[in-house]
Amino acid sequence: MNKFKLLVLTVFLFSVSSVNAQDPDFHIYLCFGQSNMAGAARAEVQDSVVDARFQMMSAMDCPDKGRIMGNWYTATPPLCDCKAGISPADYFGRTLIENLPSNVKVGIINVSVGGCKIELFDKENYQSYVETAPGWMQGWIKNYGGNPYGRLVEMAKMAQKDGVIKGILLHQGESNPNDTLWTQKVKDIYDNLMLDLNLEPTKTPLLAGELLSAEFEGKCWGFNQFIAQLPEVIPNAHVISSEGCPGMPDGLHFTAEGYRMLGKRYGEKMLGFYRKEK
Repeated sequence: MNKFKLLVLTVFLFSVSSVNAQDPDFHIYLCFGQSNMAGAARAEVQDSVVDARFQMMSAMDCPDKGRIMGNWYTATPPLCDCKAGISPADYFGRTLIENLPSNVKVGIINVSVGGCKIELFDKENYQSYVETAPGWMQGWIKNYGGNPYGRLVEMAKMAQKDGVIKGILLHQGESNPNDTLWTQKVKDIYDNLMLDLNLEPTKTPLLAGELLSAEFEGKCWGFNQFIAQLPEVIPNAHVISSEGCPGMPDGLHFTAEGYRMLGKRYGEKMLGFYRKEK
């Protein structure tokens, strides 16, 4: 090969790698859990306007919303499935965008299933849980190819070509009452995500939100004692308080305002890590 052809080949390979280069200023967060992470409150007018620097990757096809699985879109709710409402992820991302430098973009990938136990995200044993899941949940699970954990990893790997995964958001527990093994189950999921996505635990915080508090007659508020134990088994786990976040009359879900407040707290916690990096 002569020098000219070698030069042309070098320039071509460099241009291709540049086009596909990972953007270190595109910060991506993975979200999973049950209905409170999916978003159970209807989004309101104030939630309809969002900075285009805040993006969401659709984890399923949503023809009615013009969304195709694996593509990025401006993060107007819903950020989870096609019919979800507003969730903590919405105001988590908005809080980051409002406080981070203008060159930074934030991306969310939200794979959550209402009513599910944490076992649904067990990489090795999820199928045994799916087989026993109620009929109304089966369709929801099928939207994620029958394997929500697998879909989350699939989308995350695609996203890693565009940016850098900076953390994980969790809101789950209502369906695992009195489960003393819950923290270990969450740790197993977290450890698998670290391995499957080649992430460093010391650089990848897990932010776990409390369930609806007793103040708003939360039916599962007692489970917060288990969430409080997560940092004991996952060193980089951090608990997000739900105190003062209004809830719906069902005693399980937050109101839209409750989700905004909780989401901002997730965001403020994450901003603390950014400040420590400086």
